[in-house]
Amino acid sequence: MALIERGELRGGSSGHASTAAQAWRRALEMTAPIARNPARTLPDAIDAVAAEFGASPALLSDTECLSFADLAEQSRRFAQWALRQGIGAGDVVCLAMANCPQYLAIWLGIIRVGGVVALINTNLVGDALKHSVEIVAPKHLIVGVGLLDAVAAIMPRLPSGLRVWAHGGDGHGLPRTEHSLEAAGTLGDTDYPRPTIRDRALYIYTSGTTGLPKAAAVSHFRLMQWSHWFAGMMDIAPSDRMYCCLPMYHSIGGVVATAAPLVAGASVFIRERFSASRFWDDVAGRDCTLFQYIGELCRYLVDAPPHPREAGHRLRLACGNGLRREVWEAFQHRFRIPRILEFYAATEANFSLYNCEEKPGAIGRIPSYIAHRFPVVLVKFDVAAGAPVRGDDGFCIRCAPDEPGEAISRISDGAAEMAGRFEGYSDPDASARKVLRGVFAAGDSWYRTGDLMRRDRGGYFYFVDRIGDTFRWKGENVSTVEIEGIIGSCPGVVEAAVYGVAVPGMEGRAGMATIVTGGRFDLARLYRYLADQLPDYARPVFLRVAEALALTGTFKLQKQPFSDTAYDPRATADALYVNDRQSSAFVRLDAALYRRIQAGEVRL
Repeated sequence: MALIERGELRGGSSGHASTAAQAWRRALEMTAPIARNPARTLPDAIDAVAAEFGASPALLSDTECLSFADLAEQSRRFAQWALRQGIGAGDVVCLAMANCPQYLAIWLGIIRVGGVVALINTNLVGDALKHSVEIVAPKHLIVGVGLLDAVAAIMPRLPSGLRVWAHGGDGHGLPRTEHSLEAAGTLGDTDYPRPTIRDRALYIYTSGTTGLPKAAAVSHFRLMQWSHWFAGMMDIAPSDRMYCCLPMYHSIGGVVATAAPLVAGASVFIRERFSASRFWDDVAGRDCTLFQYIGELCRYLVDAPPHPREAGHRLRLACGNGLRREVWEAFQHRFRIPRILEFYAATEANFSLYNCEEKPGAIGRIPSYIAHRFPVVLVKFDVAAGAPVRGDDGFCIRCAPDEPGEAISRISDGAAEMAGRFEGYSDPDASARKVLRGVFAAGDSWYRTGDLMRRDRGGYFYFVDRIGDTFRWKGENVSTVEIEGIIGSCPGVVEAAVYGVAVPGMEGRAGMATIVTGGRFDLARLYRYLADQLPDYARPVFLRVAEALALTGTFKLQKQPFSDTAYDPRATADALYVNDRQSSAFVRLDAALYRRIQAGEVRL
């Protein structure tokens, strides 16, 4: 490894390059044994840590503290419960509960004996909730008391054979897991069905920003890989404590932020949801040294008023994804965060990217000595056609440096290359749509991220936009992420969502922005600001001023409701405007003007 470190030092400043090489080395060392021990799963790893750190706190909240011994014991009790309910290899149990220490104990126990747990998004109601349950064909559904009303509303429409359990309080007539646990006892060390790392462990759902959620399959190998890799990347020690306020139904909040500290003997403080006002009281008061973020959380903190404890903490590292360059430096400087580990990942993806060098704005870089483990390529993409560009030979075309393209990763087909597998979704058709074939050779297969990125000459990757969000107008590709950042930096604009909308008689899609404004907002200033900052084709043609933007539980913008209603004043009570180039202003869009636009009488 000394040769690796010396080679990496030539790539940048000695401090950051050396730290990056050490992070990669630790991650590789911690994950190397996983494939060699196929019978050792995450519950086994937790047992081993419990044997060493028994009475030390593992999972904490305002109302509960589970030591490592408690966590292992609770996990074994739920494993025995699963066996008594007839849950066998591959049988699915849905889990719909708010963040709490018991959450992890439940699914660790069920997967210990071969069951598969589907982590239900706690924000879902009605048809979306029913869909999420049905697509994984579960035998049981465990519901936290805070979500019983949402489940009760769809119960008559759920499959008749599904058994529903309440957990954590009054079950309103449903059987309670607590009562059944008392009768079940604790799983011993006798023989019981044991999964291997190749078996499925979880279903984790996509956010469903543009449609109904999909259930991504997660194997025991992935759980081991994620937890041990991030433990190495963050150099977690038993003295560390992670602050987790991200939803535990998601891979970042539910696995990375929890399991990575645990396998290293560290503890996790769990908050049910993010709160900017009490964030620093939590972090400082609970003596947290690590924080798992989604980029929007960092922006909320930067935009919040000063807090007396915002610099009086022991945070040594913030780890997460989606931290925009314009927020990065302000976040790190104001709150005195020593290190930031930005990464790119997706639950169903077969690769990840890591920015260990702390280059603001970059989502990662793959060192040359590990490139064979991360076969990631950017290929040219035709936004209008919605597909990768293929050359005369029928194969895809690699992007040049700084040229945006879709990120794809080769899917391994060898039994030994588990890290490169694509594990797919519960829906085979959805899985097939994520695979691109015949990319560089006949018969090869690559995972499609659905993300546009660019890679600079130094090897750093940068996120550009989601495919489907980028649109074409006046012969140019428009990145919604870029425009959102510029609009959001205008004084008086609190939040912005950008998307393309169809206009009769016009090619491509016209840009539209929905914004949330604050007290200093001035419409004329916004127009002048965008004229100075953006080329003509990238300036929003339509503008909508809303009271709030809809977000998923992982703080991703839900643009679909806005793009569906577009700029029709009959579909919303929000103020709508159109970019009037003759008067160099945004003018109010009423029903009469809308009819003229639809009739092609107004030049855009």
